[in-house]
Amino acid sequence: MRNFHLAGRSTVHAQNAMVATSHPLAALTAIEVLKFGGNAVDAAVAACALLGVIEPQSTGIGGDCFALIQPKGEGKIVSYNGSGRAPKAATAEWYIAHKMRAIPTTGAHSVTVPGAIDAWETILRDHGKLGLDTLLQPAIKAAEEGYIVAPRIAFDWKNGLEKLRGGTNTPRYLLPNGNAPVAGDVIKQPELGQTLRAIAKRGRDGFYKGAVAEDIVETLRGLGGLHTLEDFAAHTTETTVPIGTLYKGHDVWQCPPNGPGITMLVMLNVLSHFDLTKYPPMSIERFHLEAEAARIAYLMREQDIGDPAYVDVDIKRILSKEFAEGYAKKIRMDRLLELPKVSPPINPSTVYISVIDKDRNVCSFINSIAHSFGSAVVSNKTGVLLQNRGAGFRVQPGHPNCIAPGKRPLHTIIPSLTTINGRAKMSFGVMGGQYQPVGQTRVLTNMLDYGLDVQEAIDQPRGLHYEDVYQLEDGVPKAIVEGLQRIGHKTTSIVAPLGGAQAIWIDWDKGTLTGGSEPRKDGCALGY
Repeated sequence: MRNFHLAGRSTVHAQNAMVATSHPLAALTAIEVLKFGGNAVDAAVAACALLGVIEPQSTGIGGDCFALIQPKGEGKIVSYNGSGRAPKAATAEWYIAHKMRAIPTTGAHSVTVPGAIDAWETILRDHGKLGLDTLLQPAIKAAEEGYIVAPRIAFDWKNGLEKLRGGTNTPRYLLPNGNAPVAGDVIKQPELGQTLRAIAKRGRDGFYKGAVAEDIVETLRGLGGLHTLEDFAAHTTETTVPIGTLYKGHDVWQCPPNGPGITMLVMLNVLSHFDLTKYPPMSIERFHLEAEAARIAYLMREQDIGDPAYVDVDIKRILSKEFAEGYAKKIRMDRLLELPKVSPPINPSTVYISVIDKDRNVCSFINSIAHSFGSAVVSNKTGVLLQNRGAGFRVQPGHPNCIAPGKRPLHTIIPSLTTINGRAKMSFGVMGGQYQPVGQTRVLTNMLDYGLDVQEAIDQPRGLHYEDVYQLEDGVPKAIVEGLQRIGHKTTSIVAPLGGAQAIWIDWDKGTLTGGSEPRKDGCALGY
């Protein structure tokens, strides 16, 4: 039961449809699309395209996209992998010969072919009612006529100032008057608006062929990149079957690798061997178990996961009862497991959107340009800020995530969906780089183990065990921090918000939807 003396925002309730996004204008746009006659997929694409303009540090048409779609909230779930590929010339040997043992996090070599636009068109073709010509109009208007910078976005913009000052075309496009904009400033990006118009007119070919692709390739090659027009023209989206596990009577679904959703599923499998309800939701024991499950899952990800078109990923073994049980038996409450240190290549930014419409079509949708402000490369004439997802590769021959021609890097973005007996129960995601599997696990266990409502589950203080240090939000009580230190955790306090969740819960018996949205972001849940 919500304590209104302590609570933040309330849950949002509706009968017809619900959206949850990281910006109020995106949520409103999604609702308007639904009322105009669009469905959940149409609303998600329109909201995402707009966020690519008004939340430029996190997402954009220069990034990638994953989605889980369940028509009418029952039966078959379809997974879409809209991740971009390395250039055909990008061999590990090339990088080693050029004395590059890691892919830089900025510049041309960090850029993979953006997968978002092709993914949007593919998803709309399979499930949408409207086209990109209609759905891109709010984004075009924001780019050409201007948008107001929101507070969280201004915070991120200020943090990215030095990166943008040192980038390619970023000072011209993203630093008006030479400085990061502040909350309340109005920003216009007419070049990006023209690019969106080209895509609205020609669809995916307006991005992957012709003047836009030519300018992007020319920009990247001018910086030493290996990209070609053929790399762009040949890009395709993969339609796959989701992977899942059972937790507390709920089937939990994720996109398969090269997406990292399997990391979250392994965490749930490990935690299923413990009765979390023996400990309060805010307790040393709960934080410790979450950290140990994360360390196990992230080690698995580093050792086993890559693009399945290039390496054999044994999903059945990784998600087996025996795999999780073998680790769970070794976990102790008074000390940490001895595990190799894992240093994931990158820690990106993202936007996540959840939409459920009046027909109960479910869309769990995520889009990202990887690091905040991506590669810090804006194409010369198009206004497109390009992702740095390529920095997620290893330059390590034999490693499952080693860069190779046309290969997709190990990703970090994961939309999620839970079902009971094949029927959708919750569409949710937690954006925020390496935190995403931990964030999804925390939100879900908050609800299924501790009975918190969808908003309470999102509001609660968080932690991320990352590179052998437990990063804890300031809201984690001092007694818990000290208790974690006593059993061997190195801890640090982080001021920046950790992650960003959006979620919608379906009550089929009442015919209602309940939405929750991240207070660490600018957005909201809206329904009608």
